Amino acid sequence: MDEELRSLTERLRQESGGTLAHDRLLSTEDHDELAAVLTEPGHPLWARELAAFRLGLAGDPRAFEALVLLLNHRDPPRCASAAYALARLGDPRTARAAAALATNELRVAYALHPVRLLAELAAPESVPALITTLRRRLGPHDPYRRVALACVEGLGALGDARARPVLNEALAHPALAEAAVRALKRIPDDG
Repeated sequence: MDEELRSLTERLRQESGGTLAHDRLLSTEDHDELAAVLTEPGHPLWARELAAFRLGLAGDPRAFEALVLLLNHRDPPRCASAAYALARLGDPRTARAAAALATNELRVAYALHPVRLLAELAAPESVPALITTLRRRLGPHDPYRRVALACVEGLGALGDARARPVLNEALAHPALAEAAVRALKRIPDDG
């Protein structure tokens, strides 16, 4: 069993109270049964999360909307599981959705996992969204340093020269300076 699935399974087993419904959703190979959990009313959040996660890992596009909603959830473990499944789903809408979540200033407190997902996807939307998000985090007294640090690390991993100016700005922030130096070293020279 995949480590991320094992972690999710244990967390949701506790949340469900160890019900037979949990075990059924974990063991079924019927994608239609899992998809029905996402569309039928009355299913608890833990069941929807498990169904979406399993469908996402299977590459079933019916999981996309539920996973994006979970990526924007206030509970970090739900966000992390959704990001993991979205990265494996292979849906072309994923990067656009992650970029929208990462750059939404009203939801910046929940942007950490969308930022990390963008770096992992390395999609055309990734670098512009990470630059925008990081630039907004460079203001004085910004409380979202973990988001800023994830942007710096993501931009370093992507190694795109467009990130050089904002990474140079990040050098002035003690909490980001070391990561910014590492990120800048990963960007090829222009000449």
